[in-house]
Amino acid sequence: MSDAVVVDKVTKVFNQGRPDEVVALSDVDLVVPSGSLISLIGPSGCGKSTLLRLIGDLITPTSGTVSVAGKDADTARRQQEYGIAFQQAGLFEWRTVVRNVELPLELRGMSRADRRSRALEMLSLVGLSDFAGHYPAQLSGGMQQRVAIARALAVQPPLLLMDEPFGALDEMTRERLQSELLGICAKTGTSTVFVTHSISEAVFLSNRVVVMSPRPGRIVTAVDVDLPVRDDTVRQSEKYFEYVTAVRRALRGVPQKSPL
Repeated sequence: MSDAVVVDKVTKVFNQGRPDEVVALSDVDLVVPSGSLISLIGPSGCGKSTLLRLIGDLITPTSGTVSVAGKDADTARRQQEYGIAFQQAGLFEWRTVVRNVELPLELRGMSRADRRSRALEMLSLVGLSDFAGHYPAQLSGGMQQRVAIARALAVQPPLLLMDEPFGALDEMTRERLQSELLGICAKTGTSTVFVTHSISEAVFLSNRVVVMSPRPGRIVTAVDVDLPVRDDTVRQSEKYFEYVTAVRRALRGVPQKSPL
């Protein structure tokens, strides 16, 4: 099985050759094994979201290559090999919850009956079956994010790209959705690239936390996370705090022993 994502020597320069030129990323290498959840963390402006958008073929690299499921990023995008969830749910207010989830299936030309069945299946997966007929304005922020995740998963993509999807939520809702996301990924086998500013969130969710430098963004180190379970009890464990400390030290540029 090919890796979910391979980023090879990617550099991204905005406004190249102009006085306001910005080197956002420099010579980045990243491999995301199939079925894993990788978090990207680093200071604001380090290029985390830029790297995510490059993987999603929303922008193109200045140099280097990006492949998704063994295909170039452009082909992967055209074949809908991934789903994307952003910090804002981005739901259409005039469409019901179920019709929001149906949208990518509708764009693919799936029959009405089949897309309704798939959308209801995804809503059940995120625990929102009872709200299929509601409109986004009738839902809490956390529920809207769950709808966005259901929509991203509706085409059953092998890869999920998430750009701080829980960043605007309160801590209790955030922790609950973190646990739900892990359950969803376990059920679907989906690979995930997750952008976050939260060290604790990165450690709880990830198989590997990728630490990036200030701009121009480079990968400084990667901390492999091996926790026995991913539930609320592990958040209080000594091993969890050791990983949190390791990531914090990496962000501060403090040398550390690896692995833990």
